[in-house]
Amino acid sequence: MEKFWHKLGSFTLHRNRGETAVEPENTETAISSLPSHTASWLKEILGCSPSSTKPYGTALTHRSVNHDQDVPAASNQRLEFLGDAVLDLVISEELYNRFPESDEGKLSSNRAKIVNRKSLAGFARALSLGNHLFIGESADEHRIRSSESSLADAFEALIGAVYIDRGLDEAKNFIRKHVITHVDLKNIDDIEHNYKSRLIEYTQSQNMAPPVYTVVSEEGAEHEKRFTVEVSCDGMSYGNGTARRKKDAEQIAAKHTLSLFENMP
Repeated sequence: MEKFWHKLGSFTLHRNRGETAVEPENTETAISSLPSHTASWLKEILGCSPSSTKPYGTALTHRSVNHDQDVPAASNQRLEFLGDAVLDLVISEELYNRFPESDEGKLSSNRAKIVNRKSLAGFARALSLGNHLFIGESADEHRIRSSESSLADAFEALIGAVYIDRGLDEAKNFIRKHVITHVDLKNIDDIEHNYKSRLIEYTQSQNMAPPVYTVVSEEGAEHEKRFTVEVSCDGMSYGNGTARRKKDAEQIAAKHTLSLFENMP
């Protein structure tokens, strides 16, 4: 036990400036206090002081911290999962109310245009979120702070933190302020469809079952994994894609599948 607390006390992370503190959260350490500049930034983007800083510390913790620490750190991956669901709900509700004449396929397509990786990274950059990430000592700090994947993940995790700390109503307000107000919903139909949405539309038009995406392999270190995803339709395998994020691999697989379908006689 003494050895455990010694490791916990030596837990350090790269930041632009300031220091962090940690406390146990189940079997993982979690950042429970934030540097003053991050606390001020958080208050500014939320419009209020958080009830608890712990979920925000976790949301800002990149998974690379686990590569350097003997004591596991609570990275933002679980919060990303939660934030993704909350974001989908709020955007779905907004589109449902704004476009009463749109069918399910159109609503799904337009939602995908708003919550894709590139868009989410853009929302994160508008908040200067990358400047506040906690990153492992041996990781490529500059690349992580500027990468679309890291920023998109952290933005979704931040939404998850708002939901845990402030509840659904405040999460909705945060998404409206930092996402919906930056999207041209009047002209959203003119935005190019992403490949997953286009594949859904194609399968629907051909009376096929919806595409199914399966991770067939994972390679690389935990914080630099590469995923290979295969897409199948009606039980038959078609395209596959490889990328650092599952969502990106799915897009590549959908693109290859669409190409195969469009070139079929």
